[in-house]
Amino acid sequence: MSERRLTIILADDDDGHATLIRRNLERSRLKAQIVRLRDGQDVVDYLLHKQCELPALLLLDIHMPRLDGIEALRRIKDDPKAKVVPVYMLTTTDNPREVDRCFELGCNAYLTKPVAYDELVATIHRLCSFLEVGRIPGGAPHGRYDAAI
Repeated sequence: MSERRLTIILADDDDGHATLIRRNLERSRLKAQIVRLRDGQDVVDYLLHKQCELPALLLLDIHMPRLDGIEALRRIKDDPKAKVVPVYMLTTTDNPREVDRCFELGCNAYLTKPVAYDELVATIHRLCSFLEVGRIPGGAPHGRYDAAI
């Protein structure tokens, strides 16, 4: 049985952060389709109004134009079909109130983007290591995705 390919939806309005995150996701052993979106409204439109195939994972920044990540998270988790998509907040914000709010709304993980380049790269590599063995709704039966050996 062939394993389905993971779609990682990267929602970040900062081109520098998005490029760095994307580059390190692509360098990992994890093969995934990466979809870059620039704001929360694009995320909501993509997940609620287009056919996003599972397995999918959303890496969601908080501070974005048009619709921020917290409101996008609320709308996603309120939707019966989209709510199964795991949402990992990936943001520079470490305000405890915002962290708590994201978990209250249903985020699955909260990762703070370190300021230092090496630390951010290490964070992305740890995330990829987890995704190689983790289980996401709609994924492979044993929680593994199409990873290059």
